[in-house]
Amino acid sequence: MKYQKGWGAVLIILLLLILDQASKIWIKTHMQLYESFEITPWFHIYFTENPGMAFGIQLIGKLFLTIFRIFAVGFIGYYLYKIIKQGYKFGYIACIALIFAGAIGNIIDSIFYGVIFDHSYGQVATFMPEGDGYARWLHGKVVDMLYFPLIETTLPSWIPIWGGQDFVFFRPIFNLADSAICVGVFILFIFYRVTLTNSMSKEEPKVNAVEEK
Repeated sequence: MKYQKGWGAVLIILLLLILDQASKIWIKTHMQLYESFEITPWFHIYFTENPGMAFGIQLIGKLFLTIFRIFAVGFIGYYLYKIIKQGYKFGYIACIALIFAGAIGNIIDSIFYGVIFDHSYGQVATFMPEGDGYARWLHGKVVDMLYFPLIETTLPSWIPIWGGQDFVFFRPIFNLADSAICVGVFILFIFYRVTLTNSMSKEEPKVNAVEEK
């Protein structure tokens, strides 16, 4: 049973990484920065690059952020190995695998993309350019492209401060790796809060958190 769960986690990770990197490489080699096209009125492909965290958040330096991500992925990977070995339910393992795969997907961009691509400003980037890439190792930008403007309107004039301004929901642009992290975390905290708490403690896993061997 543990063997099957382990391979299930590996399959989730590999599938997500392949889809995430394939979509990013296609965007980089077919679109210029800030170019977009409409799939449906509420779903656009909009190419942007994120120098910071998920959904474009930028709080700390790029090099520190990349190194922090590498350590975080190492911890998540060890934790994933631990819960597989201890026989946790596959649903819980799948959540951690999603978070792990999403983190790796964005780390790949941060480590390699600055070196293996040139810039996308006013041009379609070249894969493995003859000259230098657009940044140094560990300084690459994360490729984002999924944009869901579900609501586009103008706020009523009577609203203080923001009245009369354009309003878009959902404004952040993200990628498959971001989505995997968010879905994994959401399911984790909705359905597996107790399991997460028990697994982080020094106690042995609870019976309701682990399947019988």
